[in-house]
Formats: sequence, structure tokens, C-alpha cells
Amino acid sequence: MRTIDGLGSTEMLHIFVAETPANMRAGATGRPIPGFEAKVVDDAGHDCPTGTVGHLAVRGPTGVRYLDNPERQAAYAKAGWNHTGDSYMVGEDGYFRYAARTDDMIISAGYNISGPEVEAILLTHPAVSECAVIGAPDPDWGQIVKAFVVLRHPDAATPETRKALQDHVKAEIAPYKYPRAVEFVAELPKTQTGKVQRFQLRKEEEAK
Repeated sequence: MRTIDGLGSTEMLHIFVAETPANMRAGATGRPIPGFEAKVVDDAGHDCPTGTVGHLAVRGPTGVRYLDNPERQAAYAKAGWNHTGDSYMVGEDGYFRYAARTDDMIISAGYNISGPEVEAILLTHPAVSECAVIGAPDPDWGQIVKAFVVLRHPDAATPETRKALQDHVKAEIAPYKYPRAVEFVAELPKTQTGKVQRFQLRKEEEAK
């Protein structure tokens, strides 16, 4: 038995992107299942070129209308398409590949950067216990990649460690994705179930 990836949502009441075990591809969620359509669009709702990260939009026999929440309705359903809040790209092979939740996507100097991707690299460094990566407002770049890091040994919170973490990211993924700001913290804001609340970090940065 093989575990397969698939994407669905409460609003759509169904999985809409998946793949059969025989046709799975590493790093891909899959393709739209029969009866559903999916595409990747930009902020204006236009189709993104192949290989470009954008917003995932889907439609099919199921969907949702927020009858008593016009604001939520306007954000989720646009021109007959349901916007899931996920950032995706479609490859030349037609397979959909996940980038991040839309809120966790960082746009810095025109580059789309996945916060979770940077987090995954930082967590491979032996000095890092936990981390969260967000886009922090910046007058020149629009946003910069900022990492909040909980160290295994708090006394290692030095400029040397900060540079080591930045160099570590540069060595593992595209250098433009490295965190230009690294803040050492004692703990990260979390829900009662232990999920990191990145939106709290974003609010704090926006208030500065």
C-alpha cells in the first residue's frame, strides 16, 4: 500500500487535486481529478505562466457560498472559481506543485519565496530547535525574509551564529531566499495545539 498526496478543502467538500499511485511524481500533489478544474492565477485573476507560483483556484460539482459572510465570500469565491488560499505552480508536465499557504508566501524584490521552504532548511542546522519565517515589511524590497529562531543553546545567540544560519540557507537553496533578518527568541507564539502562529509575528512586524 502506498500513501498518496491529495488536496481538498472543507469548502469544496472533496479532494480536487490528487494522483493515482502509478502516476505519482515526487514533489507534486497531482492533477485535477475528473469533474474538477484547477488553475494557478495571479493577484488580478489572470492565468500564471507555466512554472510560475500563484494562487490556486478550483471549480467543480461542489463549492461554497458564505451566505451570511460577504467578506469571506468575496475572498474565497471569485468569478466562479474557489480560491483555496494555497500558492501553487504547474509544471510543464501538468502536475500541480505546492509552494506554501498564500499567507506564508513572501514577495521580496519581485521574487516569490516560500516561508516554509526556508524554515525546512533552517531546521537542518544543528543549532536550531524551532523557527518561523515570515515576510517583514521593508521600504526597498517590499518585504524581506525574516526568521525567528529558537536555539538549542540560548547562549549561542551571537552575530556569528546569525551569519552561520544565513550562509547555511544560501548553500542549500537559491541564495536570494536567505533570511536577511534573523531574530533569536526564547519561544514562538503557538496555538493550544502547538501550531506556530506566524500571523502574530507578522502583526508585530507590521506594528513596528
